Amino acid sequence: MSPDPLPPPPDPALCARIPAGLRLAIEIGCGDGAFGAWLARRDPLCRRIATEANPERAARAAPHYEAVHVASPESGAPAEPGTADLVLVRGAPADPAAAIRAAAPLLAPDGVLLLDLPNAAHWRVAERLLAGSPAPPPAGAVTLGRLLESLRAAGLVPLDLPPEIPEIAEARAFAGRVSPAIGDIEAYLSRAARPRWLLRAATRPPRPLALLAHVLKPVGGVNEVRVDLPLGALATRPGISLRIGQQPEAPQAAGDTPRVLVLHRRLLSSPQAPAFVQHFRRRGWIVVQEFDDDPSHWPVIAASGHFAFRGVHAVQTTTTRLGALFREFNVEVAVFPNTVAELPLPANFRDTSRLTLFLGALRREADTAPFLPALNEVLEEAEGRLAVEVVFDRAAFDALRTPHKRFHPLLPYPAYRRLMAGCEIAFLPLADTPFNNCKSDLKFVEAGAHGLCCLASPVVYGATIRDGETGLILLEPAELAAVLRRLLADPARAKAIGAAARDWVRQNRMTASQVPTRLAWYHGLWDRRAELDAALLRRAPEIAALEG
Repeated sequence: MSPDPLPPPPDPALCARIPAGLRLAIEIGCGDGAFGAWLARRDPLCRRIATEANPERAARAAPHYEAVHVASPESGAPAEPGTADLVLVRGAPADPAAAIRAAAPLLAPDGVLLLDLPNAAHWRVAERLLAGSPAPPPAGAVTLGRLLESLRAAGLVPLDLPPEIPEIAEARAFAGRVSPAIGDIEAYLSRAARPRWLLRAATRPPRPLALLAHVLKPVGGVNEVRVDLPLGALATRPGISLRIGQQPEAPQAAGDTPRVLVLHRRLLSSPQAPAFVQHFRRRGWIVVQEFDDDPSHWPVIAASGHFAFRGVHAVQTTTTRLGALFREFNVEVAVFPNTVAELPLPANFRDTSRLTLFLGALRREADTAPFLPALNEVLEEAEGRLAVEVVFDRAAFDALRTPHKRFHPLLPYPAYRRLMAGCEIAFLPLADTPFNNCKSDLKFVEAGAHGLCCLASPVVYGATIRDGETGLILLEPAELAAVLRRLLADPARAKAIGAAARDWVRQNRMTASQVPTRLAWYHGLWDRRAELDAALLRRAPEIAALEG
């Protein structure tokens, strides 16, 4: 576990350039280890090694890496050639070209070199010079021309810079004032506007992929978990474009660019549904239905002959149970279990004289109600040593006989997770109904990521939780009282179970770890598009009738 206190988080602009789903990351010039600490939370299964020229900084950074070597940026890193998915060169190498030459052989065939180096030609340097206050460029600074020259000399292909440019308005204003001296303003800005180069390069151009997602109106974090975060993780890879919206237009893409449209829980039950799918199909898109609930909850799906699943090229879902159900209508189904995008540092169990129970789920009033008498029994006994945070379920909140409770309406997903993070116990009841049996174990994954001790029903959660180790399974409502009494008497046990759950999530349910599998599936769909399209027309005569 990382020591306390942690170094401050790295620059978000740098983090946004890091591909997700790494196996080995090498950082050249790691400073105090801020990047390594962040990567351990975002991509915890990634091996992390680093070099740092300053021995004191190297010692501070060491807990956040598998190894930190005291070495100059120009000497590379002690790793097998051709094994690194990411090499990050940053700081102040005395010879940036030499640092690039040393880093290039470390890259795996699809690995990425990310340079984070000051811009020697930044407009602020010229502004200070004209104002009579000249100052040398920062150590390690390099011009764009020299940087591109060094990359190509090392056998690398420059890929991309961030689209955003800090202080671009100020840079443009300065360029306008000195335009007689600089000539073409746009050409000047291309080499002088950025304070530093966050430039990615690789041994070969990446395979492109255009992703388009039609999502629901945001409700209770559903969009974030199933679409925004996993597709956003894919878009950290070079060559992948992403557009998400409730009705986004299809972006322009070259004829041979792989392109996949993800429909988030679209019922496709209206008479216009075949034409909707055909619109994208004619433009060369692979159409994928993303669905993670029991479709019988929406009778219109069955009424349309399950066109929602047979009328698309492929289906993606969250559980093997749903996967088997959807394969009755479309054999092309992939199961991607729900994940979390980051493994937060635990923020609970700081004062174990009082524990807080988190009760937060959308429309599970009937599942919760049978447990409320037992919960009230313990709340009365605890005399303030047990508090409850309730989200959305007003009936449960009103039924709790304690002043130590708070009610929250339906929260935005980040606020929901922050509230959960401050609790010690998560209560996850699910009654044994057909609809609930098609649910996923997401609530356990989210709570486990924060180190909560989960008390859950065997429905859905019994297949994931190791009873007594990563959580506690409650077979009957009456068991809740006994379990809560034991945890109140022994908070250390609750903390240990929460820590085991967090480690299970780290090993099994991180969004970054799923990136290679998702990418391979989407590319595989594109590679088989002729076969999939023919199968679609056979399954969906409504679409075939629109041909011609």
